[in-house]
Amino acid sequence: MKRKPKLASLQISIISLNLTSALIAPYFAVAAPPKTPDKSVNCEILVVGGGLSGAATAYEGLLAGRTVCLTEITDWLGGQISAQGTSALDERPTQRDRQFYSRGYLELRNRIERKYGKLNPGGCWVSDSCFLPRDAHNILTQLLKDAEKRGKGKLQWFPNTVIKDLEISSDGKIINSATAIQHQPVKGSPPLNTFSLSQSIEDAYRYEDSSRFTKTIIRFVPKPVPGNVAKWYVVDASETGEIIALADVPYRLGIDARSYLEPSSSSTTNDPYCTQGFTYTFAMQATKEPQPQTMPAFYLQYAPYFSYELKRLANFDLVFTYRRIWHPMQGKQAEFGGVKFTAATPGDISMQNWTWGNDYRPGTAADNLVYTRQQLQATGQLKPGGWMGGLRTATLRNAEENALSYYYWLVAGTTDSQLGTGVKQPQSNNRFLFGLDSPMGTVHGLSKYPYMREGRRIIGRPSWGQAGGFSIWEIDISRRDYNDEYYRKTLPADMYRRLRAALAGLEAVSVIEGKVSPDQALRRTRSTIFPDAVGIGHYAIDFHPCMVKSPPETPGNKERPGERRGAGQAYPFQIALRAMIPQKIDNLLVGGKSIATSHIAAAAYRVHSFEWSAGAAAGTVAAFSLKNAIAPYQLVDELPKAEPQLEALKRLLKQNGNPTAFPDTSIFNQNWDSWR
Repeated sequence: MKRKPKLASLQISIISLNLTSALIAPYFAVAAPPKTPDKSVNCEILVVGGGLSGAATAYEGLLAGRTVCLTEITDWLGGQISAQGTSALDERPTQRDRQFYSRGYLELRNRIERKYGKLNPGGCWVSDSCFLPRDAHNILTQLLKDAEKRGKGKLQWFPNTVIKDLEISSDGKIINSATAIQHQPVKGSPPLNTFSLSQSIEDAYRYEDSSRFTKTIIRFVPKPVPGNVAKWYVVDASETGEIIALADVPYRLGIDARSYLEPSSSSTTNDPYCTQGFTYTFAMQATKEPQPQTMPAFYLQYAPYFSYELKRLANFDLVFTYRRIWHPMQGKQAEFGGVKFTAATPGDISMQNWTWGNDYRPGTAADNLVYTRQQLQATGQLKPGGWMGGLRTATLRNAEENALSYYYWLVAGTTDSQLGTGVKQPQSNNRFLFGLDSPMGTVHGLSKYPYMREGRRIIGRPSWGQAGGFSIWEIDISRRDYNDEYYRKTLPADMYRRLRAALAGLEAVSVIEGKVSPDQALRRTRSTIFPDAVGIGHYAIDFHPCMVKSPPETPGNKERPGERRGAGQAYPFQIALRAMIPQKIDNLLVGGKSIATSHIAAAAYRVHSFEWSAGAAAGTVAAFSLKNAIAPYQLVDELPKAEPQLEALKRLLKQNGNPTAFPDTSIFNQNWDSWR
């Protein structure tokens, strides 16, 4: 009998633990074992990161009959929709209405609907599907088990596991093995998910056992496949581009310098410290009676940051129902700021993910979360055995404190950093959900891992038209016409001419030669069509900009000026295979948010369906390359000449239900107004 979700099934484990104490308890390292692996595991495809992209990679690899090893730092599959708590599918209306997605993503949506009897059990208004993170993990787990059975592949799942070291061939072209650390609680110690990420991440990356964890050292090695160019493929599907940093392949972080390819950039130079904000999500529940609310000891440090942001959003019920993930009783119809929603009722559960709330937005060298290559060198993380995950632990801790403080502001705060006094009112009929049985599955109540909007992004191999390395840029996807005064006045004349030429299609040569005025050239009205497209995506260019001062919660702090200029609508776009192939290493593929995109393009290439499409491409490319004894770079190294093997790959993707182009995509179709 199919279990129907009921309020009674969501009893929250109230563990006798102060919420803040779980964020500050120390850990102690003990006896250091030798670094000899405890076991070796054979893989044909090693996927690092169990988020949506990693799950999709595994899904396609298993359906192709391959042995897939899948590692994940948390114990949940799904990334955005589970361990990161953002279980509200970001989708565009037209793509959703036409159900034009990868086959695995469609199956995921169908299983969510079957689970609850409806696609949107939360009754949220940000999406057509908001649901419980724990259920997302369970659904994905079964999805991969079914793919394993159907395709006769083999899944080896390694939760609570991080990659510590890579063994790379002497010529630097092949990853020969990867050494990982899997952790479990010491007998008699608190269970997993008791401690926040900032408390446990450094422990997770140390070989030594600690007072919290016992470690198993695992060596991943290729499964013998006689005669192939590469005996296995490693796919970096991590949230921040860990493997590309550890392998030390070329990549970028943060803002790209303004150019004709990235004309809306907020900086004339690269700025690796200003990445998009990241978020520790949490769940809160509406109650019939007022609840006692305890102010965190650190609340006053973060209170100056919080805001409803805009007057049209300054309504608690609007914010609560925005990402409501559980809605057992139908509420009354309500409206605020032009948005219609059903009012919250006791028992409703809301997941919070708010820009001027639990977003944490560092933007300087003193507090950036994702370390640059120079910072990794300075901290010794690029030395053998030195890798510690590549993140600033202090910033993780501050973000955790910020999220807990934001909850208190929602229920008890009376200030608003952007809208002034008299706007924010207390809302005490709510409680913070925490415990191992809570929606986030943690004792402290925060998501197991923060929702990451941006990490390291590879620079692809040199390609025609991009001698410095392939990337997908702002002008490849943006609907902006670039004909306003800002671009004419801000961009140097030659840069502006090159911009208009790049967008001019058949008139490009005439613009470059000066025969046609840049302002008179017709602008193409579609995204760039890539001959090596292996996946699709569609979402607005959506920014959560970094802040100017450090720390982000500094009173009166502002967003980085000009960062939102690149924001806006995008055309339906493609994922180029060249964006997934890093320089230097031939058996490494990149999925998820670390593909070769610019800072502005990445703001669209980061949502749920895109991650799945990129992962589906990675899994298909890896399996195809193993079967045909060809390295992925060889599929695109002759472009723009014909590539027969590339065409065979694209036919396979289409045959498998993984589209590589939107309907009617061609250089002649300039009418995309209906795609919203």
